[in-house]
Amino acid sequence: MVRAPSSDYLRNPAWLLLLLFAASCRRDMQDQPKYKDLRGSAFFADGRSARPLPEDTVARGFLNADRRFATGKVDGQPIAELPIPLTKELLARGRERYGIYCSPCHGLTGDGLGIVVQRGLRRPNSFQIDRLRAAPVGYFFDVQTVGFGAMLDYSAQIPPKDRWAIAAYIRALQLSQGATISDVPADARPALESPQAAPRAAPLVPNEEDWREHPIVPTAVPGEHAR
Repeated sequence: MVRAPSSDYLRNPAWLLLLLFAASCRRDMQDQPKYKDLRGSAFFADGRSARPLPEDTVARGFLNADRRFATGKVDGQPIAELPIPLTKELLARGRERYGIYCSPCHGLTGDGLGIVVQRGLRRPNSFQIDRLRAAPVGYFFDVQTVGFGAMLDYSAQIPPKDRWAIAAYIRALQLSQGATISDVPADARPALESPQAAPRAAPLVPNEEDWREHPIVPTAVPGEHAR
């Protein structure tokens, strides 16, 4: 028969002190033996705890080995073809991202009459002007990456693949706004030629003076006396 260990040793003060000491031998994560940011160091000759990165170090996910995909250029010139396959999914993604980041200024059809332009912001060029219709697709990627004129860059907000999706969708907008009935598949033409087809709405021309011509007049709240 195995006897239970005696508990007499637990009543010994020496054992209790040993247990307390053992329980205190730990280190919290917030008190690790490490250097804080920008703290000095007596270990390194230059006195800095932050060490310089080894030559040619690249952060994970930022190798950018495909320069055509990462920059949209070859030898400093915008490329004329997409560096990724053109698919229906890519255009759908481009349409979604365009609606989020581009349409407020450029408008849903690329005419430069976005909602903020209608509120007084400077109007950007329409994607239908000759210069932009002739521009290579890499140009639109580059403008998103580095900005152009009053437009800031969107490299931080839009990853490269989405920038290419937007560039592809801009090409689709240019094609759609300059398309003829002969460009439409034969089985889809009857719907466009139907007398019941909705007429195309005229674009809204912004008037920068609207807010002066139609000032906002506060309305009185019922039951409130004028002060």
